[in-house]
Amino acid sequence: MTVMEAFGARLRRAMDERGPLCVGIDPHASLLAEWGLNDDVAGLERFSRTVVEAVADRVAVLKPQSAFFERFGSRGVAVLEKSVQEARAAGALVVMDAKRGDIGSTMAAYAESFLHKDAPLFSDALTVSPYLGYGSLKPAVDLARESGAGLFVLALTSNQEGGEVQHAVREDGRNVGATMLAHLAAENAGEEPLGSFGAVVGATLGDLSSYDLGINGPLLAPGIGAQGATPADLPRVFGAAVRNVVPNVSRGVLLHGPDVAALRTAVDGFAAEIRTALSVS
Repeated sequence: MTVMEAFGARLRRAMDERGPLCVGIDPHASLLAEWGLNDDVAGLERFSRTVVEAVADRVAVLKPQSAFFERFGSRGVAVLEKSVQEARAAGALVVMDAKRGDIGSTMAAYAESFLHKDAPLFSDALTVSPYLGYGSLKPAVDLARESGAGLFVLALTSNQEGGEVQHAVREDGRNVGATMLAHLAAENAGEEPLGSFGAVVGATLGDLSSYDLGINGPLLAPGIGAQGATPADLPRVFGAAVRNVVPNVSRGVLLHGPDVAALRTAVDGFAAEIRTALSVS
């Protein structure tokens, strides 16, 4: 298997060249309806093709949510495969938002599905859940290293329910979310210019100064736009780690479709706001 340049290095370059914005591809039924599309495979394909055409040549990262494709069965997965391939061909890095998490051979199979270079759904990185224990992610960590891909591990998520797990305090006095960040810092130790193992940390969480976000890896930050966070919030939430933040916007961009020009204008607007926020941090 040919090994690519490490994901962290490729992501750092893309962020420096294109800005750090990540746009989600979330073709849920209500959004398809807002675009005047049917909730079927044809509507799914039109939606995904339009988003890729509009933004894949101007953002660092595209993040398709696999569930919205999987619900259509094999034909939906075929649309996802094509979207991933076309987005990467246009120069965007693809983070597959699948939040996979299991143990042993099952986790290895998930890793093979998304992180093996020859897999139809090969993506530059994959979101994963560590809540069967961080060690359960080892097959994905190992294959990501072998293939030059990356992971984004759920650490401090923006959903209210997440706190009952992520804020639980361990015997050592550190909570679970902080423990996940510490594991990622260890994975990324010594990597330059950026490690390949990132954390998902919600942009809506407010003051995170009690957490060590300096994991030498990227911080995927959902919550910009429809969930209430703004680009101006990023320096306050992420502090010294803000340079490694990948702010994710989904609905805030997608609601401007299906017009390609309007989608591009929305992306450019968020990108400009993010540049301004980071320049004064």
